[in-house]
Amino acid sequence: MTTATRRTFTEAVGTPHPRVEGRDKVTGAARYAGDIPFAGLAHGWLVLSTVARGRISSLETAPVLAMPGVLAVLHHGNAPRVETGYTGMLSVPDPTAAVFQHDRVPHLGWPVALVVATTPEQAREAAEALVVHYDVEPHDIAFSGDRPDAYPVDGHMPGVTEKGDLAAQLAASAVTLDEEYTTPEMHHSMMEPHAATARWDGGRLELIDSNQGTHWVQSELAQMFSLDPGSVRVRSEHVGGGFGSKGVRAHQVAAVMAATVLQRPVRVVMTRRQMFSLTGYRSPTAQRVRLGADADGRLRALEHRSLNLTSTFHEYVEPSAGVARVMYDADAHRTANEVVRLDVPTPTWMRAPGEAPGSFALECALDELAEKCGIDPIELRARNEPERGPVSGLPFAGRNLLACFREGARRFGWADRDPRPGLRRDGRWLLGTGTAAASFPSGALPSTAAVTAEADGTFTVRVNAADIGTGARTALTLVAADALETAPDRVRVRLGDSDLGPASIAGGSMGTRSWSWAVTAAAAELRERLALNTGIPPEGITVRSDTTEALGALAQKERHSFGAQFAEVAVDVTTGEVRVRRMLGIFAAGRIVNPLTARSQLVGGMIWGISMALHEEAVRDRASGGHYGADLAGYHVATHADVGRVEADWVEDHDPEDPVGIKGVGEIGVVGAAAAVANAVWHATGVRHRALPIRPDRVLAAAAGGRHV
Repeated sequence: MTTATRRTFTEAVGTPHPRVEGRDKVTGAARYAGDIPFAGLAHGWLVLSTVARGRISSLETAPVLAMPGVLAVLHHGNAPRVETGYTGMLSVPDPTAAVFQHDRVPHLGWPVALVVATTPEQAREAAEALVVHYDVEPHDIAFSGDRPDAYPVDGHMPGVTEKGDLAAQLAASAVTLDEEYTTPEMHHSMMEPHAATARWDGGRLELIDSNQGTHWVQSELAQMFSLDPGSVRVRSEHVGGGFGSKGVRAHQVAAVMAATVLQRPVRVVMTRRQMFSLTGYRSPTAQRVRLGADADGRLRALEHRSLNLTSTFHEYVEPSAGVARVMYDADAHRTANEVVRLDVPTPTWMRAPGEAPGSFALECALDELAEKCGIDPIELRARNEPERGPVSGLPFAGRNLLACFREGARRFGWADRDPRPGLRRDGRWLLGTGTAAASFPSGALPSTAAVTAEADGTFTVRVNAADIGTGARTALTLVAADALETAPDRVRVRLGDSDLGPASIAGGSMGTRSWSWAVTAAAAELRERLALNTGIPPEGITVRSDTTEALGALAQKERHSFGAQFAEVAVDVTTGEVRVRRMLGIFAAGRIVNPLTARSQLVGGMIWGISMALHEEAVRDRASGGHYGADLAGYHVATHADVGRVEADWVEDHDPEDPVGIKGVGEIGVVGAAAAVANAVWHATGVRHRALPIRPDRVLAAAAGGRHV
């Protein structure tokens, strides 16, 4: 950098910046996975099972193959074989992706065939005409907290943690609580459906996809199809939302199979209804929380047991008890994540997996304990602030939860709150306010990046990030600009291409944190090279970084984002309607890269919390094993009319030992939000709702019976 450049340099990180790809998105220039044209493109349509358990006895393919435009019908009898016994990038892969390998049907909506035709209309018509015969077996989808076949999980996360004598501490407590809290099955429901186009180009497999990490998908496909990773390229430039569901799924594998058999490009796009069966969901949970405290509210005993369902063929854990391992300590402390296997599709990660449903149970339980103790809910939490990780024993790198509560209480007007429930009215509406704490881990995954100083004085950053709508492309532009001590408009960011090298997925609020670390490291080395003033050749000067070894520096302390959620609700007990009039979230989330998109992420999470508290619930029919309404008409999400004033802000949260300082804001916004709404409903009505969503019929039943539900 020249002296003149240094003098005019203004930091970009921390200042609002519009999305660098914003114009492309609003004008339609940004192309998504289902938009990109290819010569000779064929279209595949998945055929899903109509029974919940059994075997495929036969398929009547001949009439379908005779239909106009039909090119092939792939099924377990003729599809290419794939490997399934490998360990994936994140865990053992969900076998749902390994389609057409056997005749077993483990749940309703299992992929049994792919019909390929020259147009999507021909493919759909033929797929709907395919007759499949089954040998049907009895199925079981009944989920409840008292399943005798539930078992604690083992493996990559601890199923059970415990210390102290729980029974003795509960017996010695002045105040106790023992309640069950339940959350329903919930679905990601992002705007862009899952879509993938596979083609072979000069002996190399290329997949144009909508995913949360091209390196992840590339690695899995290479292993499944026994290919060298270098012979697989996955591109995913623009993604219309993922929330955890856009990993390796049936449609990508089916597209690769069809492209291999037909030797032409094949596109497979899922319908919204198919996504309810094939792209994962948040498992329902049944959570038992037992608390014991002294009269002053200090915890002596804490037990958080969470049960979720999983499929019969793949174990997925919704680690809802994990929040108790971070938030509160007690002399006797026990947490357990348990699962039960049922004839349903496999659940998967969904925004704040574990923390979102777990915080509902734990933070509602803390609110109930505060009521029993006659202590303000914020004060109760302050009295139970742990000095170290309750389970890990590690010191916190920073725990600014109380700072969030102080600022939130001031701005929300908490000091004027009468703690007695059912007293405030506005005409026909009962009014109430509630609060809850939030936390989410701040981790990082190994990533590489390359930064090039171009001969024209600009810079090109290549990092295999995934911008799933979070604004990662813009955030990385700002991070790179500061690291290079230049202006953002002199930086171009290239992402979403497995050829750019390995990098973190967009998940676990680790994406921007991990990619920024790699970009900063490469930029720092590049600046050292440029300081030699040797000139820039026509091809530029490129420096590459790898953060794999540097990640060890994070292991000595617990790192989390924290937050305080506040909600005001109005409840009409004559109709059962619940309205969230205002919400405020104050967060401690490290270094905020772009306030504009960060606030959008936090507010979006809080709105999802409203949706979780009042609307979202996928209901299964026990007779068929399928959903009653597998679409956005039957599955309700919060819309504009459901959302009042929602504000998000943050407090200073600096960690001098953290090499990057960014914690991530994608998931912390939804944590605790549903609990704050539920606690506000109690304050309005005097009735506890321990089952989500808080539907009008449940409000009416509770009002009529004067009971908790």
